[in-house]
Amino acid sequence: MGRRPGRNAPPSPLGQRQGVDAVRVRLPGAEAGDAWPTVGAYLLERYGAAVGRGRIEAMLARGRFVTLDGPIGPRTPYAPGTWLWFHRDLPEERPVPFAVEVAYRDERIVVADKPHFLATTPRGSHVTETALARLRRDLGLPLLAPAHRLDRLTAGLVLFVVRPEDRGAYQSLFRDRSVRKEYEAVAPYDPSVELPRTVRSRIVKERGRIAAREVPGPPNAESRIELLERRGGLGRYLLLPATGRTHQLRVHMNALGLPLLDDPVYPQMSAAPAGGSVAAEGPLLGDGAEDFARPLQLLARALEFTDPLTGRQIRLESTRRLQAWPPQTPGR
Repeated sequence: MGRRPGRNAPPSPLGQRQGVDAVRVRLPGAEAGDAWPTVGAYLLERYGAAVGRGRIEAMLARGRFVTLDGPIGPRTPYAPGTWLWFHRDLPEERPVPFAVEVAYRDERIVVADKPHFLATTPRGSHVTETALARLRRDLGLPLLAPAHRLDRLTAGLVLFVVRPEDRGAYQSLFRDRSVRKEYEAVAPYDPSVELPRTVRSRIVKERGRIAAREVPGPPNAESRIELLERRGGLGRYLLLPATGRTHQLRVHMNALGLPLLDDPVYPQMSAAPAGGSVAAEGPLLGDGAEDFARPLQLLARALEFTDPLTGRQIRLESTRRLQAWPPQTPGR
């Protein structure tokens, strides 16, 4: 429920709740004429079928819709172009039992070292259990915003911007491919797959579908894949994406016959046992079906860029390790 706001939206009169902003809605302008006698009539017509008439009526009765002039009620007259704010009812969320670490912080940016299973920003059923909401609360930075995103199941470094006026400068680094992003992954080892290599393909992700897929057409995704080392039937890989398509690295590794360990969306094989052999996987799981003891073996381990506001060269590395590739004991 809500409408994408225009750039000239005024500041919200409602503060954040648990690090989550209020939703903004703008009523249609003068072109709507006298279509609705009250704000409530518009909300019921526009959102009643999706949200439920009773729920909207209850929110109106409790004054949960607010304008710059204060709360509105069921009989507040319709005023074209008016901005409304409200806090949505937050879903019950399963807590992600891993902390968000801060890899770097200054007056302009925060680089978080995100754990597996934690979404970067609120979306769908993941709202308060997100890196953004946690960091806003824990660091006391209500205006913090992401410069890019990392998949929920992927761990590692994510850059956030402290001040809204600086966000565009840091977003442009990712848009213009001016950031070197290094990923580490654990997947089966196959001597028949020649590495290193650069994989290029066309990847699409359709709305409402969990998995992205490769299709014929001009490439829009490029990944450099290198083998760092191997242990039995497993390999540790360095992945260098030149582009940022959804699930790009997972799709490219799967297409090579090297699906990432414990990937619930693109598996061809399951995680390997201690002996190193790899067994066939069962039915595909949805992105929300998760076992905290089996995280996807993918880590955004490094970000390297030139700070657009200071000109300083920055390289940051994650302190996390992939559990499928523990450090070897000396002498073994």
